[in-house]
Amino acid sequence: MLELDLRRRAILPELEGLRAAKNDASRSIAKAKQSGGDESAAIAQMRELGERETALDEQLAAVDAALQAAVARIPNPPSPDAPPTDTVLRVVGEPRSGSPTLDHLELAGPLIDMEAGARLSGTRFAYLRGDLVMLELALVRWAFERLRPQGFEPVIPPVLVREQALFGTGMLPDTEQQIYSLPGDELYLVGTAEVALASLHAGEILDADALPRRYAGFSSCFRREAGAAGKDTRGIIRVHQFDKVEMFVFTTAQDSAAEHERILAIEESLLGELHIPYRVVNIAVDDLGASAAMKYDCEAWLPSQQRYLELTSCSNTTDFQARRLDIRVRNAKGGRPETAHTLNGTATAVGRTIIALLENGQRGDRSIEIPPCLVEYGAPAVIPPQPSTRP
Repeated sequence: MLELDLRRRAILPELEGLRAAKNDASRSIAKAKQSGGDESAAIAQMRELGERETALDEQLAAVDAALQAAVARIPNPPSPDAPPTDTVLRVVGEPRSGSPTLDHLELAGPLIDMEAGARLSGTRFAYLRGDLVMLELALVRWAFERLRPQGFEPVIPPVLVREQALFGTGMLPDTEQQIYSLPGDELYLVGTAEVALASLHAGEILDADALPRRYAGFSSCFRREAGAAGKDTRGIIRVHQFDKVEMFVFTTAQDSAAEHERILAIEESLLGELHIPYRVVNIAVDDLGASAAMKYDCEAWLPSQQRYLELTSCSNTTDFQARRLDIRVRNAKGGRPETAHTLNGTATAVGRTIIALLENGQRGDRSIEIPPCLVEYGAPAVIPPQPSTRP
């Protein structure tokens, strides 16, 4: 990238010199015509300068394109509080270790139909049926009801977006291998509602007095999960289509760190109400991705695997996304608008939350007890034992 910048800096003064020389040649031609002299030498010089200018313009365009592509791959600088390795901050709840410890497919039986999903769409697609449908809908409604008093406006955004939306959030260029595209329409399927929510105020100048602006978006999410073969691919742990309620916040540089902690506290309160044992992990610098300066994961305990699995995540992307999407903040005291800060966090990743609820709520007779907070929104209090479909 430095070489490209040096090349650009070398081309610019040469171009300026050529344009000045062309102006001189143009004046020489005009004078020659006025005096009746021979302007052929000046015209030849003008032609030569013009050819050189065209060649340099083409070189500059190529260098600028390469430089912009290189700059686009520079990630957000990590926060000083982002650790060199994943660091567990706290463990909450007692991990279940006694029997039974059946996995979610054994417990759900025909309520998760992987075979029919594969026949319809290919591997890593599933039909959810019966009580699990009511459980999903209850999870979504419950999440919105908990988020609205926290100042989050419910949103159902489009799931098909243009390339600029993915570039703006840092998904491009970075995670191309995970994204489904519709080339004929120049559209992409989102892997998270974050993509659409971030563009809600693209190109706008927001009043500082109206911040933070908090949104909770529900969407289906689509990911290729390229390169994930053999890792968490049983059942619905890692699928190509899933539903999620995502929190997204627009705020100021001064308030973004506090807002990050606030989002994490909301995620923890939701997990606590669901009675899911979990731990909070401060994510290492190398795993932050392109946009996050700092990220926390909440990992749920899976009894069947006797380990923790990522369930929610929240990131402070500081000014990285807002700069790409041209979202600024106007201070009430005046002065030039400043770049906004954006943050995102998972309220509920529906599929993985269902897995955690099934496995942690299982009883000795293979029935599953559902937390009362979800029953209030239409989930069954108990999912009865299901016939086994395990091969």
